[in-house]
Amino acid sequence: MALNARRARQLRETVAPLLLADEHVELTSLAGVGSVSIGRQALAAAAVGILSAGTVMATVAPQPLYIVLTNQRVLFFDGNRGKKPGRLVLNLPRAYVTAGGSKKAFFGLHYDTHLSVAGQEQGLKVSFPVQHLGDGPRFVAAFPVTR
Repeated sequence: MALNARRARQLRETVAPLLLADEHVELTSLAGVGSVSIGRQALAAAAVGILSAGTVMATVAPQPLYIVLTNQRVLFFDGNRGKKPGRLVLNLPRAYVTAGGSKKAFFGLHYDTHLSVAGQEQGLKVSFPVQHLGDGPRFVAAFPVTR
C-alpha cells in the first residue's frame, strides 16, 4: 500500500521546490533507514526492563524517513513518526546508487535492501514495513544490482 493521498501530496509539495530541470517524481514511500545492531537492541531492552521492573518491553528501530525517488536522485526526508514530512536528511544522485541484498524479512513483514553509494565505504539499509511492502521491489528495481 502506498502513502495515503494526503501524505503523498504533502511530500510532493515538500519536494517540489527542490526539483531540478527535467526532474520528476517516480515513487514516494516511507521506510526505516539505517541499521540497529543486535547489541544496541539488547542494551535498550535490558535497560527498560530493569527500570520498569520487567513490566515494559522496548525495541529500537531504524529511523523512519520519507523517500522520494526521482529520475535523477533519491531524497530522504525526516519521517516525523509518520506525520507531515520534515527536513531533507539525505540527497543521493541516483547514478551513484546500487541496491543489493534485497529480500522479505521478519516473517514477510518487511522488505529490506542495502543501498551502496559509489565512493562510500558504508552502505545504507532501507526497510519497508508491511504497510509499504509493495514499494520495496519497485524501489529496488530502479537501481543496478550490487552483487
